[in-house]
This record gives sequence, C-alpha cells and structure tokens, in this order.
Amino acid sequence: MTKDGDWHVARCLEVEVASQGETVDDALANLREALELYFEDEADPADLAHPLVTPIEFRISA
Repeated sequence: MTKDGDWHVARCLEVEVASQGETVDDALANLREALELYFEDEADPADLAHPLVTPIEFRISA
C-alpha cells in the first residue's frame, strides 16, 4: 500500500493489478473487486500455475 497525494494505492504484484481509494479500506475493497474482475475475464489459470521469475541487469548512467 502506498499513498499518492490524497489517494491510497493498493497493488497485487503477482498479477499486476492495482486500485486506489480515499481510505486504506476503500483501496483494499477496490483492489478486491479489480482482482475478481481480472480473474473472471482475463486470467488463464494455466498462466498462473508457473510464473516466470528471472533476474535482469541494467546500467544507470552516472
């Protein structure tokens, strides 16, 4: 949970779904609803069974 101005932002990192609300409870309720819609309409259960976790490297210019 983070705060962005007056809004609380809740994120589910496993499926990259986020939502916001004026309170922490609102943000979590909105995230729950967003996750329900995501899994109802978008997600293929086969894709969720074996997530790809891999390291990456990058350079930052000085």
